[in-house]
Amino acid sequence: MERSRRLFETETHGGRAAYRLHAVTVAAGILLLLYYRATRVPAAGEGRAAWLGMLAAELWYAAYWVVTQSVRWSPVRRRPFIDRLAARHGERLPSVDIFVCTADPYSEPPSLVVSTILSLMAYNYPPEKLSVYLSDDGGSILTFYGMWEASLFAKHWLPFCKRYNIEPRSPAAYFSQSDGHQELCTPKEWSLIKDMFDEMTERIDTAVMSGKIPEEIKAKHKGFHEWNQEITSKNHQPIVQILIDGKDQNAVDNDGNVLPTLVYMAREKRPQHHHNFKAGAMNALIRVSSVISNSPIIMNVDCDMYSNNNDAVRDALCFFLDEEMGHKIGFVQYPQNYYNLSKNNIYGNSLHVINEVEMGGMDSLGGPMYIGTGCFHRREILCGRKFTEDYQEDWNAGIKDKLQESIDETEEKAKSLAACTYEHGTQWGDEIGVKYGCVVEDVNTGLAIHCRGWDSVYNNPKRPAFMGVGPTTLAQTILQHKRWSEGIFSIFLSKYNVFLFAHGKTKLRHQMGYHIYGLWAPNSLATLYYVIIPSLALLKGTSLFPEITSPWIAPFVYVFCVKNMYSLYEALLSGDTLKGWWNGQRMWLVKRITSYLFGVLDNLRKLLGLSKINFVVTPKVSDEDESKRYEQEIMEFGSSDPEYVIIAAIALLNLVCLMGGLSKVMKGGWNVHLDALFPQLILCGMLVITSIPFYEAMFLRKDKGRIPFPVTLASIGFVMLALLAKIV
Repeated sequence: MERSRRLFETETHGGRAAYRLHAVTVAAGILLLLYYRATRVPAAGEGRAAWLGMLAAELWYAAYWVVTQSVRWSPVRRRPFIDRLAARHGERLPSVDIFVCTADPYSEPPSLVVSTILSLMAYNYPPEKLSVYLSDDGGSILTFYGMWEASLFAKHWLPFCKRYNIEPRSPAAYFSQSDGHQELCTPKEWSLIKDMFDEMTERIDTAVMSGKIPEEIKAKHKGFHEWNQEITSKNHQPIVQILIDGKDQNAVDNDGNVLPTLVYMAREKRPQHHHNFKAGAMNALIRVSSVISNSPIIMNVDCDMYSNNNDAVRDALCFFLDEEMGHKIGFVQYPQNYYNLSKNNIYGNSLHVINEVEMGGMDSLGGPMYIGTGCFHRREILCGRKFTEDYQEDWNAGIKDKLQESIDETEEKAKSLAACTYEHGTQWGDEIGVKYGCVVEDVNTGLAIHCRGWDSVYNNPKRPAFMGVGPTTLAQTILQHKRWSEGIFSIFLSKYNVFLFAHGKTKLRHQMGYHIYGLWAPNSLATLYYVIIPSLALLKGTSLFPEITSPWIAPFVYVFCVKNMYSLYEALLSGDTLKGWWNGQRMWLVKRITSYLFGVLDNLRKLLGLSKINFVVTPKVSDEDESKRYEQEIMEFGSSDPEYVIIAAIALLNLVCLMGGLSKVMKGGWNVHLDALFPQLILCGMLVITSIPFYEAMFLRKDKGRIPFPVTLASIGFVMLALLAKIV
């Protein structure tokens, strides 16, 4: 009876019939709108070019809307049963290797990385079957020092976590919460552990600020001798240090329990060899771990994404070990959540709708895409294995007898696998491992896995499995989305275009689901047109929409209102606030006219051979003033980035056009022009209302986060040029 019970259930979202009716009516409205636009083209000299441009933009929006429906038709939710897993397998569970990647001790402070590492070591899972690996692409002795400190503090932290079953198990997150957890233990013990953590953090931060490790510390571990004066982040030998050997009987915590294996790796870097960014680090970790633990399950997480759910590993195994469906599942993806979002999501970074709606929709079609963090893979699929119906995993394959080999011998063998020339003449980065050639290597890799016949599963538990650091400034948000949109659009333009690469291998709707994100970047072109041309046409008195008294205005109004009402419904249902949704709409506009536009331009430059692939790490730190403004939900500008010129110019253009349009309506007789120009007045007015924080940043604010005067001046210049050009 027990074996017939599934280890997970699949539940279909409710309300699908109502949603499909809604989608059909919106589709009808879009068709009517396009019919009107195509059959009412004005004569030459009467705004024909602007009209045809509107038709092109609306055709694009219609096509993109169809793409977004692919994941909303039948989304599902998974529910794992770890009690059934325990009853069926007990502690006879597969070993798990956990990969964490960091690249810069200043953008990603070692104290932040250490808390992530400690949270992963403290999983509710047999510690002898856990191995945690850190890839340090900065090759920094400061990061290694943080790892060494973590290996010592773990002896106190892990038994404390398990003794009182605390959550979260990131010490930084746990101690930053209120003292409500103190009732689980004595105040004295709580304070003792907290003081130890604070002292460790202060030592690490002091070392980072000074850039030096005290000599007496260096003498305590052989790993510090790997560094000398000649080593730089881009030029150093491979470094592999096993800080805790979980197979060593003496590697125990203060309660005498076995500790998980803990490994530091800095792969070899040489200026003459391309290192392939995070994808190269992941592939080096796959090889290095194969001679240390070789676990059949690999989990990877970003260095700022701490474990927030003690049972995340067991939840994931419910999918892999399910007797009926487990053999088909290549990877289990968790959502990306941030713990530092402002109350009303000022920069639109919550990802709530993506997490709650879109990823669940992809799960019903063959599985979510791999998003590069919070993901559990079978080791064999990362090594290129294709799915076959008779495939059976050997869950004990990863257990190695390390008694025959010393740590020094193992480290030397691992170093040879982290050499920068190891991959030359091999299939690594192509048929084996994480794919190269794209800044969003995760999406490409997940697509290849799907095309090899594997399914994936999306698990979104009530208590988030991972919590990370989201962008806290506008610049960080724009940079992050520029990297995402540029990378995914480069896939669209490459041989890995999902419609071509996955043709006949995955469902059409699954391919469309990938393109929701693949087409983020070109959305910028239609959006730029829609926020500039109708406003200039309003100023000139050229109507680009049906008159307000015409029955043809109905499909325009219906599509606009119903789409936005449903967008609000999705956002509220997913956990956003009303103001958070409104901020999200503003940021939707900002990202399209900046991040996504630059994503298009950078891809064009690469196609023309004018630039190469570059990976920029999103900073995880902000100064005190920026943090204070973020908490107050005041938008952060403060620099003269070209993106801010675009934002300010479009905001000012719409303000000038609204005032000029209203003036023309008033001078020409209210009834004469209002009927024809009212839709444009509404559109322009909404853009002005959306831009209120930008006007404040240009003209009212005095803090350092305001829009600098040179940016305002440049934007005024662009507005004047647009008005003089008479391009409508």
